This record gives sequence, C-alpha cells and structure tokens, in this order.
Amino acid sequence: MKKISTISEFKANDDVQGFYLCKEKNLRTTRAGELFLDLVLKDKTGEVGAKVWDRVKEFEAKFEAGDAVAVRGRVDMFQDRLQVVVGRINKATPEKYGRHGFKEDDLVPTSSYDPAKMWKEIGALIQKMKNNYLKKLLTDIYKSNKKTLQRIPASIAMHYPYRSGYLEHILSMAKVGMKLARHYQADEDLLLAGTLLHSVGKVREFTDALIPEYTDEGNFLGHTNIGRDMAREAAAKINDFPPDLLLKLEHMISSHEGVFDGRRASRAKTKEALLLQLIDHMDTRLNVYDKVILQDNQHGEWTSRRNFFGTALYKGKSTADS
Repeated sequence: MKKISTISEFKANDDVQGFYLCKEKNLRTTRAGELFLDLVLKDKTGEVGAKVWDRVKEFEAKFEAGDAVAVRGRVDMFQDRLQVVVGRINKATPEKYGRHGFKEDDLVPTSSYDPAKMWKEIGALIQKMKNNYLKKLLTDIYKSNKKTLQRIPASIAMHYPYRSGYLEHILSMAKVGMKLARHYQADEDLLLAGTLLHSVGKVREFTDALIPEYTDEGNFLGHTNIGRDMAREAAAKINDFPPDLLLKLEHMISSHEGVFDGRRASRAKTKEALLLQLIDHMDTRLNVYDKVILQDNQHGEWTSRRNFFGTALYKGKSTADS
C-alpha cells in the first residue's frame, strides 16, 4: 500500500489513499435520477466531504456511518472546498488492514497516555488493597469488562471525551484519592473501590464504537443505576460478601454526582462518599479547564468568555509576546 494520506495533507488534484472514519453516510439522488453516496470522512487531523459516483450500490453495502473505512480517491474542489471523489471504499478492520498500517486510534481523539500502561497501574492499585472482598469485586468487574474499559471515554462531550478517557479519568482520581484518604484518615480501600466503580456503568451506557453514543440502557437508566447493579451482581457471586460493605459502596456509586445534584438522596453520608464527590468534581472541572484553554482561538492572554465556565480564563503570555 502506498503512503497513507492524512486529511490535513489533502490538496486539490492529489491522488490519496488511507484510513478514515465515516462520520456521515447518505444515499442521495442526482437531478438526473442517478444514485450517489454523500459522505463525511474524518481522522485526527480534520474532516472532509466525499462523494461516491460509481459502483454506488456495491460500495454502499460495504460499510455504515461510524465505521472505519479504507479509501482510494482523488481530491478536487467543490464550491471552494476540498472534497474526495472516491474510487474505492471498504470497511477497515485491524484483521484485514493492520499490516497496511491501519490503527483505530489514528482516526479519533485518543488519550495521550497508553491504555495498556494505565490498565497495569490500576491493576497494581487493586492488588495492593487489604480488603479482600473489595479486591475480588474490583478484579472481577474490571477483568470481565477489560476491552471496553480500555477504550471508552469518560463522557461523550464534556470531560475526557476521547478514546481511553475513562481510564485516564479514574486513574487521575485514584492517585489523588489515595493521598487525600491518608490525609483525612478515610478508608483507603473503600475510597479506591468507589473511585474505580463510580462510573463503571458507562461500559453499558455507551456503545463501544469509534464514535460512542448512548445505548438504550444508558438512556433509560444512566450509568449510576447501571453501575450500582453491576456492583450488586458481582458481590452476589462472592461468598459472604459483607452486606454493610456493599451498602456503603452502593451509596458511593449512587451519590457520586452529589456535588452537581442538590437532592437530599444524593448527599454524601460517609467521609469516603464525600471525598469521592469532591475528587470527581475537581478532576472533571480541571480537565474541562485544560480543554477550554487548548481549544480557545482568541488572540491574547485571555480566552473568550463563551465557554463552559462563562468567563475569560487566563492563558498566560505566549512565547511570541516574550
């Protein structure tokens, strides 16, 4: 296979080939009544419109919106914008195209941290736990959901909204939590268990896709209820799991969003639950803060006021100003 072309490199009249995410796919009809495919392709570097004019029915059956695709085509200009006239297109999988350089992580925003290394760090934290019931519970839940946990974001659009963002979020929380648990004389094992399980329901709330969406279960129940059920189901398979310990853990999962929710039922009733709420709130907001700074295109030392926080944030002096 020839050199893989990234979208940011596209120029008019270039012959290109590479792997992209099919963000949108629509079967349309020309004024003459001929079918064509109207696509939006994207990778980490950008997105571009694309058209399939020939062999439309054949190619239309090969992939769906949300799939990774292998594309060959030619770049042209249409209404002052680049677009790709597709010659060949097929669904791309690691099994079929891995030897040609295909990697799913090249197509979507991904954590800057290696998910395999983050997984090992989390595993090491679990193995150091003194409470064997909690250690067994966490090991069982994480082991049975390993593939999904390594890939899902922490949220669809707000905090850590990228591939492997969930692992990055909870590992960050866990590191902070262990220090605060010792400082405030809280139960370290219980706080770690609550941290690692507070949003574990997202393995079923989100689809495990390149562009995750909410599942039916996620829309109906939400990750909090799903996560609590997962903890109950796992504990029921462990001999003599202490009911009072499970109750405390369920409370932490159920109330972890209490900082955002003023309802009495969501208020923390243990030190560990309160710490979990505060750590989750802090880590979430700081990640959003970093994202606002990174994505702001306002000139000068301050961001635009049109952001999540509703105020201008200080970016500092740029190197060009010094």
